[in-house]
Amino acid sequence: MSRRHRAEKRHALPDIRYNSPLVAHLVNVIMKSGKKNLAQRIVYGAFEKVSEKLEKGDPVDLLLGALENARPRLEVKSRRVGGATYQVPIEISFERQESLALRWIVSAAGSRKGIPMKDALAAEIIDAYNNTGTVVKKKEDTHKMAQANRAFAHLRW
Repeated sequence: MSRRHRAEKRHALPDIRYNSPLVAHLVNVIMKSGKKNLAQRIVYGAFEKVSEKLEKGDPVDLLLGALENARPRLEVKSRRVGGATYQVPIEISFERQESLALRWIVSAAGSRKGIPMKDALAAEIIDAYNNTGTVVKKKEDTHKMAQANRAFAHLRW
């Protein structure tokens, strides 16, 4: 890893159907082995199911609402000080909040066994939008851990 300068952020191009970089990011998170077409079919199928179940209209707005409920504000990082390892709570940048929330939604959908991925993804988005489900619980657990370790906040770097 180069120490000269930070790596530049690469921004994904907006997706074809909704012209949204957020949807393109979701497609890239779902994609395995370079099969983008399959990932797009999964995401667009899930969006159709979400919009017909919630009957609210634009699925990108529903995804934004789900992300708002799933994004963690704090996380803990391990910091080694004098032979002891402390879990230090730190605030997260907006990009990392979004990436973690998308990753959590996709992994929670993948852990739902016995149903197709587009149905599982639609169910996870609906659960996150309604502020329930696995992803919101994971966010709350992350916040609880950061809250419990706030005594070590002075070790932040």
